[in-house]
Formats: sequence, structure tokens, C-alpha cells
Amino acid sequence: MKIRINYLAIGLFYTIAIVLRYVTNKTGLLEGVSNSFVKVILQGAGPAVGALVSFSVFKIKPVLSLRGNYKNLFFPFMLYWGLPIVLILTAEYVSRGTLSFVAVSAILIYGLLEEIGWRGFLQQELKKLPLFASTLIIAVLWFVWHLNFEMTSANAFFFGILVLGSWGIGKVADNTYSLLAVSAFHSLNNFFPQMNAVKMAILATCLCLWVFMLVVRKRKAQKTELISA
Repeated sequence: MKIRINYLAIGLFYTIAIVLRYVTNKTGLLEGVSNSFVKVILQGAGPAVGALVSFSVFKIKPVLSLRGNYKNLFFPFMLYWGLPIVLILTAEYVSRGTLSFVAVSAILIYGLLEEIGWRGFLQQELKKLPLFASTLIIAVLWFVWHLNFEMTSANAFFFGILVLGSWGIGKVADNTYSLLAVSAFHSLNNFFPQMNAVKMAILATCLCLWVFMLVVRKRKAQKTELISA
């Protein structure tokens, strides 16, 4: 059976994503934007805009949503967004006496905008390819989108992280169909550009709890399938 992939939709998505990335990150267009929250959001909006335009132009129905396959929106929101917000802001307040709620929210929304494109659109369009091929393609396009082409060991390591992230976050998408979930996993790295003991503890807590909950969900789904069979 011939594999049919909508390359036109992918091309439109990626053209919009990378053009907006270039305009917002490599030109002076946003120099007049004083609000750092708005500036950050605009810098990461390309994949979401590209996906939404492609969904509309090619009449593609999105597979992922904020709620995903959870019964309601409250649980995934509190688990994947509420938990890191509370942990990060609590640690910050105890250590510094400040609350950077806007900054933490900006990171989560930035991750959400990216994931609407990478997992919400591109991963679904490449579903018919073998897992290794689709993962590598997403990682390469994701890496190029960052517009950082310096031949350094840091960039090589970053590309490796994107390959691993494309696979791992892809698994989360397949398990939950929730944009809140995939954006939370995406944002973990952005939360902590520089690590210390407290940040590592928060990272480990979120990651372990989220993975545990995903495993529990998967086992419950398998038991339900066995009972139904």
C-alpha cells in the first residue's frame, strides 16, 4: 500500500514556522516590544501559526487537544502545568522572596506554541513513516528551526537532545493526545537553563511523577482492552 503524506501541508507549515522564527529572532522587528512576555510568545509562535494555517488550508482535523484523552481538562492542567508552577514558584519564594509567575507561564505557553506544530501537526502528518524516520525528520526540522548552525559540541549535544525529545515527547503525545502534557515535557529543559540541587529536585519530581502517571494510564488501558476482548 502506497504511503501518502501531505508534503504540501508540511511544506506550508514549515515555511511559515521558519519565516516567523527568522523575522522574530534574527531581525529587529521586536526591538520595539517592551513587554518581555509578549516578546517571548511571539518568538515561539511560528510552529503554532504554521500548524493552524495548514489545518485550515488543507482541511486537516487536529488529533491533539488541550484535554487530550483525559475525562476533563482540570486533571491534565493541574498535573502538567499546575505542579511545575507551584514547585518552581515555591522554591523561588523560599530562596529569594520573589514570584516570577509571568516568566514561568511564558515558558509553558512558549512550549505549547511549539508543540502545536511539532507534535500536534508534524508528528501526525508523518505517522505513516517508520518511527525512526519520522523521529529523525522532526528532530532535524526542529533543530534547523532554531536557526543556530554553529559547528560546536554544544550544538551537537543539542541536536541529540532534540532527537531524544522527538522520540520521548512523541510517546507522550501518543499516550495522552494532550497538548498540555507534551508542552510540559517540552518546557522542562527551558525552565532550568542552569542547574543546581533545588532545580534538579524539581525536575526529577516532575519527570518521575509524570512518567509514573503515564505508565499507570498505559497499564489501565491495556487491562481495559483485555477485558473488552
